Amino acid sequence: MDREEGKRKLTNPLEVLGRYKYVLLVVLLGALLLLWPGGRGAADRTDSGSRQIPAGSMPLGETERAMEVILEKISGVGRVDVMLTLQSGSELVLAQDSSLRYSGSVQSPDNYERRSDAVTDSGGVVVTQEKYPQYRGALVVCDGGGSDAVRLQVVEAVSALTGLGSDRIAVVKWGSTGTNG
Repeated sequence: MDREEGKRKLTNPLEVLGRYKYVLLVVLLGALLLLWPGGRGAADRTDSGSRQIPAGSMPLGETERAMEVILEKISGVGRVDVMLTLQSGSELVLAQDSSLRYSGSVQSPDNYERRSDAVTDSGGVVVTQEKYPQYRGALVVCDGGGSDAVRLQVVEAVSALTGLGSDRIAVVKWGSTGTNG
């Protein structure tokens, strides 16, 4: 008789839900997280009609100007000028269709020819990867560069924007022009 009641409890869907509600909740949350839009889509959202451009697609001068605009908003920075140096520039990796022809035996071919062509679709070439620039160093000249607190904030901001360590970022005080001495 007890066996029949146990089987009957497992067949009642409401009792199964009640018994395993936490397990089902965890599974449901996991599925939702897997379906959640990720990657660039969430980061590229714009607000108030402004256009966001990934840093890798901006020329170096525009990146420096954009950094100047944002750094000026930090309390105590004042006038600011930014110079970035690059280790390597941005690069697009294209999909390749490669073929190899040879004559003779496989172990020691007499002659071989390797050919590689970019893969295209209706929109042009197919890009498989975009490599963003790698920065070598940054120099920030600003009015507030004499303050340790301002220097720390600027170093943290530039590090967050470029991926540079603090040892590769110099923040100095804006000097007066035309004085020798």
